[in-house]
Amino acid sequence: MAMLTADMKRVVAEQKLGFVATVNADGTPNLSPKGTMQVLDDDHLMFADIRSPGTMANLARHPSMEINFVDPFSRKGYRFKGRARTVPRGEPEFDSLLDRFPKSRLMDRYRAIVVFKIEKAASLISPAYDVGATEADLRKHYRAYFESIQPKNSP
Repeated sequence: MAMLTADMKRVVAEQKLGFVATVNADGTPNLSPKGTMQVLDDDHLMFADIRSPGTMANLARHPSMEINFVDPFSRKGYRFKGRARTVPRGEPEFDSLLDRFPKSRLMDRYRAIVVFKIEKAASLISPAYDVGATEADLRKHYRAYFESIQPKNSP
């Protein structure tokens, strides 16, 4: 059975930025945003290692990982738990995976691609829904909030 639903794939595609949690050598958490997230298939996500020495070192020791995606306006999203494997540049599989990413100026800097096998998936949803907020309410509130914190002299 496929782990990723159509809505999960939509959220990953729309949000693009996934927050990846790994475990440091001393047992403390390491959380790192990854902006190259892609759905590989019904059971896997992937992202590129551009500048992720901590994440990559952690995965070399222990491949367990969690990735979270949250829409900052609706305050809904998903968390995925599973195991990762690394495909370094130069390995035959690297080029076929690279072809799955949108073209980018940074592609020459991709040192490896992390393929994440999803073993567990769960919804994330704000407690605001528990007290009667609607998605429309939250979207309106957070649109106004994010607009209010933008620099005033930006183009």
